[in-house]
Amino acid sequence: MVDVSREEITDGSLVRSLLVLAAPLVVQNLVIVVQQVIDTFWVGRLGENAVAAVGVVFPVTALLFSVTIVLMTGTQVVVSQRVGAEDLSGGRRTMFHGVTAALAVGIVVGVVVFAGADEIVSALLSGETVASLAATYIAWLAVLFPFASMSDALEGGFIGWGDSRASMYGNVSAVVVNVVLDPFLILGWNPFPRLGIQGAALATGIGYTAGFLVMFGLYLRGRDGFTLTREAVGFDLDEYREIVDIGLPRGAQTAASQSVRVVIIAIISAVGGAAGLAAYNLGAQVATVAFVPAQGLMSAAQSVVGQNLGADRPDRARRTTWVGAAIAAVGLTALGTIQWAAPELIVTTFVPDMSAEAVALSVDYLNILVLGYWGIGAMYLFEAGFNGAGRTKVSLVAGLLKYWALRLPIAAVGAYWLDYGVHAVFWAVTISNVVAAVAAGAYYYYTTNNGMLQRAAEQAATSAD
Repeated sequence: MVDVSREEITDGSLVRSLLVLAAPLVVQNLVIVVQQVIDTFWVGRLGENAVAAVGVVFPVTALLFSVTIVLMTGTQVVVSQRVGAEDLSGGRRTMFHGVTAALAVGIVVGVVVFAGADEIVSALLSGETVASLAATYIAWLAVLFPFASMSDALEGGFIGWGDSRASMYGNVSAVVVNVVLDPFLILGWNPFPRLGIQGAALATGIGYTAGFLVMFGLYLRGRDGFTLTREAVGFDLDEYREIVDIGLPRGAQTAASQSVRVVIIAIISAVGGAAGLAAYNLGAQVATVAFVPAQGLMSAAQSVVGQNLGADRPDRARRTTWVGAAIAAVGLTALGTIQWAAPELIVTTFVPDMSAEAVALSVDYLNILVLGYWGIGAMYLFEAGFNGAGRTKVSLVAGLLKYWALRLPIAAVGAYWLDYGVHAVFWAVTISNVVAAVAAGAYYYYTTNNGMLQRAAEQAATSAD
């Protein structure tokens, strides 16, 4: 796989830098999507309630990972800006602080969630069967959460350095282990006992642990000068503070969006039952396939923007965002045509014994989602433009407006007052994606014309000093 040098990122072709840096991330995300698809496939063999249970805990687990996003984003942005300013020792120091913070936070969050899994799920659901399965899943996933947290911090550091292949190696390893373990732990293939939903959670957690071990090994061995050195080791509160200050708004944004999804799940549970929950979960899993290129581009763009700002090239940072947004919007629209052409085949492949009601709802949701794919792609890249400049609070505000001011009100009013049921939720997702993308693009255009990136470049230079 082709590499991209730090010199190319700040002086070469932007399109090439974006695509080369994003390629390993797209591969790793595709593999992660394959993992989610295979998880859904094997969990589907346990029945519709099991699929619904995984769908219920999806936003809850995403809330857990909003903690790791704080440290991953903060580590990536600070490392990228220091690398762009040629402060390599500072970048290595940031990595150490990001990983140690992730270990401490991961332990605390894992213990709290394992102990309170039943209470967390009972606040969402009234159905006893689905609730019990969901609580089991989230509790056992929390056991190995510290390794997932450290893995994300390592990933952020490597990508910020410009080495997205190390991240790919770790995540592919995690997925391979997960996929291999799924049938053994879920269905009890010899010599393992049949653990059902608990087995699905353990397979995922063990996969995270394997991915961490691979990336940590690469970190210790060193890649392109990025390694653990004696000078990098320390416990500097200012380092932790800088990582958290940049990453916190991004984590809060994720928490805000997933909180809305938790509320929306409660709405779907009330108006659509298990069939509606299964359809919502299946739609979310399928949609992740389309998000993969945009997510890879977003992560790559954050590093390209950060390094160019560190190198005092705000003009290139701005072009990076617009080029990436165009690529993501066109790419996701193209992928959406496949989903539009064969939604029922996709649904029945995932869960062959789904009820007729759940199949019909799933098909409707897949068709509605496609209409907003271009907006999702563009939105990822506008957020990357702000995040790479350290303006993660803008992404936070955009996320709050998208989910709390648009998606939740549309879903609630449509489902309860206008009596559109779960279809109101489906349309709320697409409408909020489109409106948010247009608004974010307009604000990015406005704020960059008023010197936002020039000020970010000056601040990056000060941080490197």
